[in-house]
Amino acid sequence: MSRSDVSPVSRARFAPRPLRRALAPVAAAALGLSLVSAPAAAETGDAAFERYVALGDSFTAGPLIPPSAPGSDPRCLRSDANYPRLVAHALDVAEFTDASCSGAVIADLSEPQHEGLTDVPPQYDALTPETDLVSVGISGNDLGFSEIFVRCAKLSFTNPLGSPCANHYGDTLDDRVEELRGDVAQVYAQVGERSPDATVLAVGYLQILPESGGCWPTMPVARGDVAYLDGLQTSLNTMIAEEAGAAGAVYVDVLERGHDVCEPAGERWVEGVVPENTAFPVHPNEAGMAVTADRVLAGLGAAPAQV
Repeated sequence: MSRSDVSPVSRARFAPRPLRRALAPVAAAALGLSLVSAPAAAETGDAAFERYVALGDSFTAGPLIPPSAPGSDPRCLRSDANYPRLVAHALDVAEFTDASCSGAVIADLSEPQHEGLTDVPPQYDALTPETDLVSVGISGNDLGFSEIFVRCAKLSFTNPLGSPCANHYGDTLDDRVEELRGDVAQVYAQVGERSPDATVLAVGYLQILPESGGCWPTMPVARGDVAYLDGLQTSLNTMIAEEAGAAGAVYVDVLERGHDVCEPAGERWVEGVVPENTAFPVHPNEAGMAVTADRVLAGLGAAPAQV
């Protein structure tokens, strides 16, 4: 079976394994919680993870965060400091496969991506019946994050104090979120079918914009559109949590206020249009990846990653 990026490391030592189905009601019902608490995870007993597979898009891959992952397909822009690698290192898993790829949409989980002389294989190909831990971070590109932000940035210059983006899109973006439900549900159904004994984690998206106000023109989103786009991201994360929980996965909420693109360079977890930390524009930086890894590990009852 084709593997996108496999790193063999020594056997796991300490990660308690949560019962996926036991935790699912908590994740589905308590969307306000950041994640399943470490004590709850620890109560399920000590079981080592041996085979970890990470699926996802650029918010998982970590484009332009140095250093690049050794041996990784350069078209996927995987960082050696992305959260799956930090998690794999902290858990000391026996086998780790990072199948994440920048630009991925849900279809790229089941079909080749970046077709050419060589293809980036479908991300699902990394899953086996022996896989016992899976993290998933997908659907932002299906929603059209990039297209939406580019459009809203252009519109902001026509009325920086108004809400030209909200006026342009109206309720259509909320409709997009709802239309993605079936596809997101199918992702977790497929993961469960291919790796039936795995603990599955659905990782949300880090906060991009503040709740209001913003920082135009540093981040070119009109003042009245900041809350509109922040609400859209919150709706997407909520939908992912609901569908993942319904499928028996555990949702890891990483959307914490006060670390958005408008914060000082040392406090932000996502970079703006002009990054001040090394990362792709409007994507997680190294600090964002580190906190995401720690939240994933906390949900598994494991100690934080040592960076």
